[in-house]
Amino acid sequence: MQGYLIAGLPIIKQGDDIASLVKSLFNFQDGDVLCLASTIVAKSEGRFRELEDYHPSSRAAAIARNTGKDPRFVQAVLDESADILLDRPFMLVQTRFGHVGVNAGIDQSNVGADRILLLPEDPAGSAERLRARLGKDCAVIITDTCGRPFRSGVAGVAIGWAGIAPLRDWRGVRDLHGKALEITLEAVVDEIAAMANMLMGEAGDGTPAVVFRGLQYPRSGESSVFMPEERDVIRPRLKR
Repeated sequence: MQGYLIAGLPIIKQGDDIASLVKSLFNFQDGDVLCLASTIVAKSEGRFRELEDYHPSSRAAAIARNTGKDPRFVQAVLDESADILLDRPFMLVQTRFGHVGVNAGIDQSNVGADRILLLPEDPAGSAERLRARLGKDCAVIITDTCGRPFRSGVAGVAIGWAGIAPLRDWRGVRDLHGKALEITLEAVVDEIAAMANMLMGEAGDGTPAVVFRGLQYPRSGESSVFMPEERDVIRPRLKR
């Protein structure tokens, strides 16, 4: 397996054709996996918002007092959320497309004062459209960084993907001692996203596009890494 940074991308603006830009800088082959930081996808889709356009509700004002956040920012998080798991000491929410993360993944870095960048509205749809424009039988993964329960630090995770099954099912496969595995589902898209994040870097030094070549990945199987609420044992305890 080899990983390639796609260097030379310009600062992405609303309306930019990311697929054309990456194709101009890299010769794709069938089977490649293109990983893109969610920030450039969101920028191309015009997901910038001005804080002054938000009018905080009483709930947003109350949460702002508990978190120390700007009430307008809190309102933006509420607007992007389908469910609130925690509202103190920080906001842990489920986005409208199913991802659970802090502050609905809203970014305040490198966007200017009193401006925010929302996550792509439909990352799976974004990945599918980008894949269709690559002109090769590739996979596309849109990544974001996310904290992890019981561990310090953030890691890359997948929030949207196309051309790849998100999970590899090991159930029924026998281990070294002949015992059949019963519950093991490998989060392939998250593992790839974490590798991509290591190559991309962070802050001002980041390169938001990475290609992996030579990966063996599943093309079919279970369709989501987002835990269904009916099987989630953590969510109901957080919301008590």
